[in-house]
Amino acid sequence: MAADLNLIGYHLPLDCHPEFGNNVRLLHHFGWTHCEPVAGTEGLLWRATLNTAQSPEAVAQHVSDRLDRQSLLIESAKGPKSVQHIIVCTGGAQDSIHQAAAHGADLYLSGEISERTTHEARELGVHYIAAGHHATERYGVQALGSKIAQAFELESQFFDDGNPA
Repeated sequence: MAADLNLIGYHLPLDCHPEFGNNVRLLHHFGWTHCEPVAGTEGLLWRATLNTAQSPEAVAQHVSDRLDRQSLLIESAKGPKSVQHIIVCTGGAQDSIHQAAAHGADLYLSGEISERTTHEARELGVHYIAAGHHATERYGVQALGSKIAQAFELESQFFDDGNPA
């Protein structure tokens, strides 16, 4: 503001982009390769199908290991004992758990959690992982920066501020 500049930060297009989007890049960061956007969600929800079903605890540990931070797992007693179909929406998308359940998620992963999310997950029969808003939205901008750097022969750097949220 002191320099009389304007800055608009709106990253929804980056969330849903099929190549550089936060959702697809996060799934690739986890090493999950069978990924696709969920129909009817404008690319905001992405599905990953695991090659081998895993326990919710194993998925949560993998997420924590890959993000280098502890994620929060909410297990649903009504949910499946093993997870194969995961739906993801990065950032503050905990309220999309209903859509994830309607699209057959065994487990829904987002960045944030609200008090009600615990009860919704339990009632819907969907396991839930809150992995951190910032932690889930780092990979799209890095992929886009690399693409721009390559296309225009520029240098691109990502500065991670370590935000715990």
